[in-house]
Amino acid sequence: MEKNQYIVALEIGSSKIVGAIAEKTSAGYLSVKHLQEERHLNSVRYGIVQNVENIKSSVNRILKNLEGMVDGRITQVYMGVSGRSLHSILSEVNRSVGTTEPITKELIDRIIHDATSTPIRNYETVDIVPRAYYVDKVETPNPVGQFGSSIKIKVNFIVAKPSLKLNLNRVMSFGVPVKDYIVTPLAVAEQILSESDRELGCMLVDMGAETTTVTIYKNKALIYLSTLPLGGRNLTRDVMTGKNVLEETAENVKKNINNPLDPANVSNVVIEGVNSSEAANYISARTGEIIANINQQLAYAGISSNDIQSIVLIGGSAHIGGLQQKIEETIKVKVRKGQNPMGLNILNPEINRMEYIEVFSLLAKAAEMIEDGESCIELQQYADGPTFEGPRAPRPEYVDPKPELPREPKEPKKKPGKSRWKAWGDKLSRLMSEDDAAEEDQ
Repeated sequence: MEKNQYIVALEIGSSKIVGAIAEKTSAGYLSVKHLQEERHLNSVRYGIVQNVENIKSSVNRILKNLEGMVDGRITQVYMGVSGRSLHSILSEVNRSVGTTEPITKELIDRIIHDATSTPIRNYETVDIVPRAYYVDKVETPNPVGQFGSSIKIKVNFIVAKPSLKLNLNRVMSFGVPVKDYIVTPLAVAEQILSESDRELGCMLVDMGAETTTVTIYKNKALIYLSTLPLGGRNLTRDVMTGKNVLEETAENVKKNINNPLDPANVSNVVIEGVNSSEAANYISARTGEIIANINQQLAYAGISSNDIQSIVLIGGSAHIGGLQQKIEETIKVKVRKGQNPMGLNILNPEINRMEYIEVFSLLAKAAEMIEDGESCIELQQYADGPTFEGPRAPRPEYVDPKPELPREPKEPKKKPGKSRWKAWGDKLSRLMSEDDAAEEDQ
């Protein structure tokens, strides 16, 4: 019987680290029951690890806790990649080909590989996503098997600052290797967007604590990816600065205003010493700036709002009251909240929450990538009972740990009788004679 495979994924964000385990059966059934997280502040800025040692300790604790949940040892992990510098760069590769031989997958791979041989200044290529193929200047969804004299490939290079992956490697230096790096926004888009979303045009907006990632699809292809250095924490800090309160207080105020993006209709109540309508003014102004930046990404991608049919909103800051409606009003496109991957069965209701959509998507993507028979966990093996292999070993002789010492022979006991009384009388006579002799000497 084939053994189930275990997949471990880690996602390091600006406000928390999440690790989770999925179990994949031989039939391809994927489920997740175990998840661990640790909240942190200022150790990761804009999705890039700043304090390596702090994050390393948190990751180590998360993995140890997960190991205890499954009674095994984690041997490798899949790591999500996201952060401020992550974005796409469009490139074109042209190649003349022979007309007598069909275009093969190996040729396509070689052309794409050659395109990556030239480094991009100040950036590291994290992933490569083909966007479109052209054979003799005619666009085709799949050039393999076709004949032509030329082929052109439009390729999206997903790049980031070298420090992004470098510090992730440093975090994992305690001994658990990274099996593969997965670009988180691409994994999420692949797992939660439908085929019609990607074909008709869709913008995926992941609004986190300190970054907002925009991923745009059209005609079933990725056409744009960018990460903005703005997120929910900017709203909190505006309230903190404007009202001169601690960040924790400002965060609680933000969460307890029903619709902070409509300040005119916010109830004039005091929350932890802060007037809610005044706080809403700060939150609304900054949110308007973030939405304007999101809208601008369409122009950077070379399209307009008419070219997309929907916007899917996810991320820890997506819960802000009125955000969905505000984006719809500004960009003029229908907005919906994203849902967890359909192909992943979440067995534990306590972790079945939208805030974990990134790590769930990483697990689902890794389940497609992992090779047959491979696993990220070595389970502890226990024998069901005694097992015997080969001839039975001879039973060892029993050795008493405290051997009894040999006893000295005892004199036989004399039976009481006249001889016994006679002996006592003789002894008494001798004692009296000795006393008389002593008196005469004196």
